[in-house]
Amino acid sequence: MVELFISNRQRFIERLPDNTVVFILSGEASSMSQDDEYPFLADRNFYYLTGLELEGLILRIVKKNGISGTALFAFPHDDYQERWHGKRPDFEELSEISGIDVSSIFDVDTFVDSSHPYVKDADLKVAFDGSSIMKAVRDVRAQAAALRTADDIIDVKDILTDLRIAKSETEASLIAEAARITEEAIEAMKEDIVPGATEYDLHTRLEYEMKKRGSEIFAFRTIVSTEKNSFYLHHSDPGRDEDATVTDGGIVQLDVGARYKGYCADISRVFFVGYGSGEDDKRIVLLDLIRDLRRSCWEIIAPGMTFNELNRKMHEITYGFLREHGLAEGDQEASVAAHKYYWHNTSHHLGLDVHDLSNSLPKDYRDMPFVPGVTLAVEPGVYIPEWGVGFRIEDDVIVTEDGCRLLSSGNRDDSPEVIFC
Repeated sequence: MVELFISNRQRFIERLPDNTVVFILSGEASSMSQDDEYPFLADRNFYYLTGLELEGLILRIVKKNGISGTALFAFPHDDYQERWHGKRPDFEELSEISGIDVSSIFDVDTFVDSSHPYVKDADLKVAFDGSSIMKAVRDVRAQAAALRTADDIIDVKDILTDLRIAKSETEASLIAEAARITEEAIEAMKEDIVPGATEYDLHTRLEYEMKKRGSEIFAFRTIVSTEKNSFYLHHSDPGRDEDATVTDGGIVQLDVGARYKGYCADISRVFFVGYGSGEDDKRIVLLDLIRDLRRSCWEIIAPGMTFNELNRKMHEITYGFLREHGLAEGDQEASVAAHKYYWHNTSHHLGLDVHDLSNSLPKDYRDMPFVPGVTLAVEPGVYIPEWGVGFRIEDDVIVTEDGCRLLSSGNRDDSPEVIFC
């Protein structure tokens, strides 16, 4: 792993404009109540450059006249603070994780004094990551703005976005491991899918199984939906009442992702509970469409494809299905007709966030061609209220030189996508 973070910093420095000092901050935990905080995840770009998941840290990189220097500011051991807040890793441990030389790691209390000369240096631009959601970044930027003009302060968001959008094989393997953990948890949980079980029962088992396998913080809020709750796409508050109970002849929709060493999986599965009656079982009819959509995705995702073109292809297939089953007229535009039942996009970026880079990509990113190394969650889904059934099946892929490769199992036909309970 340390080689990954060293390489990420080197590539970032190569892209960084000369005569620049850049500050990347890990950020701070958010309050959950007056007594506690939410679990902490470092700013994703800070993690990308350091591999560190600790709050209050600052990475400073200076590039002047072609020569670069890196410094990390962190908290030293403090017996009193550690008594209340837990053990702090020493600077040697931070060095082992990040690959930053221990001689370049300093007490965070020295940050202001040691960085002030760089901020004041008129020969240097001062850079920040404009995509960060952390308050600490805005605070430090405001302090720099008091000393420099607006033209002297630049944003490195686009550099980091360009670096992160195509994953290395190491990153792809971490997403694959997150997917493995997720699918193992689903496999363990499915024994609990029986009539009478509640969403809460299944949700609890699923998250337990992921945590047991090392995913302490999940990629996103786990979704377990029974019956008509599957029509609420982000049904992330599992119920315990009759409307949230597994029934014979119904479905269970899962949308879940583990996080492994910072990287996310995003997996959706649907379970059919009990057997229906052949052609009258609308679950089976819809499953045939979802399988067709998935096979088409694997065939056409490749360099040059775009999100919007992928959607258009899925809408065309869906439109044909809708016409066949009397749900669309023959003179309708395919995309318009499909949108009535095809409610969400087919795919999104995947990586250090489940919707990776969503707040830093350009507005027209859905028309940007895929390139090798792009990792995607692919989730064709159709929802037909008239039939009382709707679901999606989702897997994770990486774009290769000539197509795409599954990072999750894909649940191909020889490993059924739907389990009858």
